[in-house]
Amino acid sequence: MTFGPLVSAEWLAEHLSDVRVVDVRWYLDGRSGRVAYDGGHLPGAVWLDVDTDLSAPATPADGRHPLPTPEHFAAALGRVGITEGMPVVAYDDDGGSKAARLWWMLHVLGEPVAVLDGGLAAWTGPLVTDEPRFERVERPARPWPFERFVEADDVLDDPRVLYDARTAERFARGDDAIDPRPGHVPGAASAPWQHNLDEDGRFRAPDELRAQYADAVERGAVAYCGSGVTACHDLLAMTLAGIESTALYPGSFSQWGADESRPVEVGPTAR
Repeated sequence: MTFGPLVSAEWLAEHLSDVRVVDVRWYLDGRSGRVAYDGGHLPGAVWLDVDTDLSAPATPADGRHPLPTPEHFAAALGRVGITEGMPVVAYDDDGGSKAARLWWMLHVLGEPVAVLDGGLAAWTGPLVTDEPRFERVERPARPWPFERFVEADDVLDDPRVLYDARTAERFARGDDAIDPRPGHVPGAASAPWQHNLDEDGRFRAPDELRAQYADAVERGAVAYCGSGVTACHDLLAMTLAGIESTALYPGSFSQWGADESRPVEVGPTAR
C-alpha cells in the first residue's frame, strides 16, 4: 500500500479499514475540538487532544505546547488502540495545520503516518457521531530523536535555515492576545503555513514547495511558530519537497518570547 505523507479523501474512503483515522481538531480561539468531534467525524475516527495528548502541560518556561514525554505519548496512542506499525491518517478542519503535529511526532519515530490532504472539507462521505471503541494496547515509549528537535539554547547556533510558520503580521509585530511580546527569533525568515496550500486548501505541488523553501534545499531547516504546532505544517511541506535535515523547535515563540533575556527582532525580515 502506497502511503503518506499525504492521502486523498478518495484514497482514504477505500482504505478506512486499513488505517487508524485520528481527528486532531483544535482551536486557538478556545472552541472545543472534542465538541467538534462529537458533532460529527469520519467513520472510525478517534480523537486526540493537542493540549493533553500531543503536548506536555504549558508553562512560560517551556511554551504553550511542549513535547510530551515519550511515555505520555505512547500511552495516548495506546489508549486509542494504535499499535506500533499501524498506519495512521490525521485530519483537522484547518488545512492540516493541527494534524501535522501528530504527523511530525509519528514521522520522526519512523511510524507510518499521513495527513488527509484538504482535511474535513475534502471528505465527501458521511460523518458519524458514534465513538469507536478500540482495545487499549501497551506501546513501548520510544525516545524523541534528538536530531529532529532543537532546544532554545541551540536555535541561534544552528546552521540550518530558521523558518517562522506564523502569519506575516505575527512574525513582524506579534499578537498581544497570543504572543508574549512582539517580533520573532533573530535571523528567522517568515514562512506562514498557509502559503503551503493552494486555493483549494490542498498542499501545493512538490516542485512549488521546493521553490518556496529553496534556501533550505542545501542547508536544511528548523521550523517554529507560536507553540510548535503549525510549524509542523512547514516541516510537512518541506518533506513533500524532498528537503532533508529538518527539525522542530518545540518551545517556539511562546517559550522564546517569554524569556526577556532572549533577543527578538521586530518587523519584516527578508530571506
